[in-house]
Amino acid sequence: MTVHHANWVLLARIVRPQGRHGEVLAELFTDFPERFAERKRLLLRPPAGAPLDAMREATLESHWLHKGRVVLKFSGVHSITDAEKLRRFDVVIPREQRMPLEGDAVYVSDLLGVRVIDVGRGGAQEAGEITDVEPEGAGPAMLVVRTQTGDERLIPFVRAYLRKIDIEAKRLEMELPVGLLAMQAPMTEQERLAESPQGETDQEEPE
Repeated sequence: MTVHHANWVLLARIVRPQGRHGEVLAELFTDFPERFAERKRLLLRPPAGAPLDAMREATLESHWLHKGRVVLKFSGVHSITDAEKLRRFDVVIPREQRMPLEGDAVYVSDLLGVRVIDVGRGGAQEAGEITDVEPEGAGPAMLVVRTQTGDERLIPFVRAYLRKIDIEAKRLEMELPVGLLAMQAPMTEQERLAESPQGETDQEEPE
């Protein structure tokens, strides 16, 4: 079935099969995993680059949390082979069906395309645009940010750094620790030469 919808909210991303009866393991992108019990009808969005007509509706039979992730069992998916076909699919819902948030909470999907502005040290320097969000694991969630030169940086998405979020304006102000971005920058040609043995000046040994 082809489903047309302009705006989706990402709940989870399927990582791999889990078990022998069609279960799949998925990374969580929602702060409300308990709501899976209330969402029996979901949509599965294919990986980037796949035709949108591969999007499909799915009926959730059961789910359970597992080591910070969630295991999902969909109707009609009965084997490892069936589950393997869902690898890297996103579990999404229409935007209007998501739960309202309180305070300064924000949905992960709303952060994509937002510009990160470092307002530390009295300035306002653009760090780049958020292209992805790595979910919480052993540490905090990480914002994957693409700089104006096309390089990627990782920024911890922690409350201590947050100063202002304006989703409508696509602007996220953060006060980042000194050196956080610089330490991730690729080496310059001069720095590579300085570290290379060929960059050392030959000196004659005194007789």
